[in-house]
Amino acid sequence: MSHPEFRVLTRSDLAQVDIGPGEVIEAVRGGYLALAAGDSRCPTKLMMPVSEQRDSVSYSMLGYDASLEQVGFKTSYRQGTDNPDKYYTTISLYDDSTGMPYALMDCQRIGASRTPATTALIAECCAPAGAKSVLMLGTGVQGRNTLPYLVHTLPGLERLMLHGTHPDGIEQSVRAVREHDPDREVELVSDVPKAASEADIVVVASGRAAHPKVETNWVRPGGLIVSVASKGVASTALREADYALATSEGQLGVTGSRFADEHGNATINAEFPDVLAGRAPARTSPEDRVFAFSSGMIITDIPVARALAARATEQGRGQEVRLWS
Repeated sequence: MSHPEFRVLTRSDLAQVDIGPGEVIEAVRGGYLALAAGDSRCPTKLMMPVSEQRDSVSYSMLGYDASLEQVGFKTSYRQGTDNPDKYYTTISLYDDSTGMPYALMDCQRIGASRTPATTALIAECCAPAGAKSVLMLGTGVQGRNTLPYLVHTLPGLERLMLHGTHPDGIEQSVRAVREHDPDREVELVSDVPKAASEADIVVVASGRAAHPKVETNWVRPGGLIVSVASKGVASTALREADYALATSEGQLGVTGSRFADEHGNATINAEFPDVLAGRAPARTSPEDRVFAFSSGMIITDIPVARALAARATEQGRGQEVRLWS
């Protein structure tokens, strides 16, 4: 019996691996396009509440990236929403050409990379022409890299506004921008409705938001709202939009059920992979207020995880484990 290399990569192993916004964005783009082509597989995320007393919930995702011939299994457990130390997520990767598993990885770095990459791609497709300003709400792990990723796909952005409540998160968000573009300034704002009305793009990645919930009618005609599965968006935001899309209609029903109408329906105009592939429009009019619901999909985790795993292995990071010895 052969004993394939199975590498365990910890959070600290992956923190030391350098991968830039451009590489991540293109990896995520490839994952979406393979899905839109019908070759990949990405079943709807499975979500299971565990304990109401502790506000606990577990998630599981399975997917196949046909362009890379990779199968991925991702699991997440979150106990409460106020403490980031109570969120644990892992991903395991299998090479479909050999059938062998080869990596088990902490998934925090992966999620913190593919999530802003998705936001940046949505903005690339759906933002108003000539967009100059963006408002970022939230400074958690999933949102801290959003501004530099947006600037990568939309270099014409001039005004970067940020609202957050955690000093460490604000500091890290500002640092992320300056690491990629030292000359860019980040404007800290406190009046969320006013800032939203002045922005071409509003990204809401706040958890239990300590700000007024964003309404679609706050955004100027032609503007774009991206909800990163956030509770900081009004439940009516999707219904009030002129055009609505989601990364996955199935996952909108799981993690975005609060956007449903009184009949339990949350209707969208398109799924984002089809928009990215040019099979569906990003909007119907330059004046449309567009609402986009972004829910994490393993089809975007797999290519980012593969890139990080390959680079970490080349650098000799992680620990080889012989599970079948």
